[in-house]
Amino acid sequence: MNIVFSTLGRWLAAYLNRPTRAPYTHPPANLPALREMLQPADVLLVEGDRRISTAIKYLTQSTWSHAVIYVGPRSLTPEAPPQPCFVEADTEAGVHLVPLDTFAKLHVRLCRPIGLTPEDTARVVDYVCSRIGDRYDLKNVWDLARYLLPNPPVPSRWRRRMLALGSGDPTRAICSSLIAEAFHSVRFPILPLIETLPDPDGYCADCVRELLHIRHHSLFVPRDFDVSPYFAVIKPNTVKNFDYRRMNWAAES
Repeated sequence: MNIVFSTLGRWLAAYLNRPTRAPYTHPPANLPALREMLQPADVLLVEGDRRISTAIKYLTQSTWSHAVIYVGPRSLTPEAPPQPCFVEADTEAGVHLVPLDTFAKLHVRLCRPIGLTPEDTARVVDYVCSRIGDRYDLKNVWDLARYLLPNPPVPSRWRRRMLALGSGDPTRAICSSLIAEAFHSVRFPILPLIETLPDPDGYCADCVRELLHIRHHSLFVPRDFDVSPYFAVIKPNTVKNFDYRRMNWAAES
C-alpha cells in the first residue's frame, strides 16, 4: 500500500504544481531592484501561478500563496558561480535551493525582520539550510488531496486549521511552516499569541502585563509575514527610481 500511496502522491504533487490556465495579470517582480536590496533572512512572499496556489490563497484569504527565505549567494552546482538563492519547501521537490530568477514573472513582496542581529540572522539561515534535502511525505495522499478544490467549502474559522493538517513533516505545502520554525529557533516574533494578566505589583486596579506565547509553526501562512508588526514590508517595484510620470498609460478614447 505504501507503494500505491507514494505513486498517487507523486501524481498529485505534480498535478498541483502545474500552472493554472487562468491568465496571470499581476505585476511581475523588478528583479534588478530586488537583487540590490536583498539581505539574508529576508522573506519573499510570492503570488503563485500554480493550481495549489489558488486553493492556498482562498484558504488564507490573501494575495500570497508561497513564501521563501533568502540565504545569500550560493552555487546550485559545484561548477556554477554563486548567485542569489532562496530556500523553499515544495511538495514535489522538498526543501531545496532556488535562484532569484525563479520569480522573474511573478508578483512578489519582500518582508524583512526588524532588528534581527547578525548572529541570529546567521542562525536562521543555518537552520533553513540544514533542512535542505528534506522531502515531503508523498504517502500522505489526503494531505495533498485537500488542494484539489480551488475553493474548498470550509468555514472561515477552520481554514487555517485545514492548512495545518498533515503528517507533521516540515515540508508540508505551506512553506511558511519551515520559515516560522527558523525564526522561532532564535525567538524572533512573527505573530505571537498575547496573554493578558493582572499586574503582580498591583500599582493600580487596571494595570495589566502581557506575556507572549509562540504560535505553533504549523499554523503560519505566507500572509502572516505581511501583516506582522515585526517585519518591514518592502515593495521592490517602487523602492528605487520610481517615477509615476514615466508610466506608459493607454490613450483615453
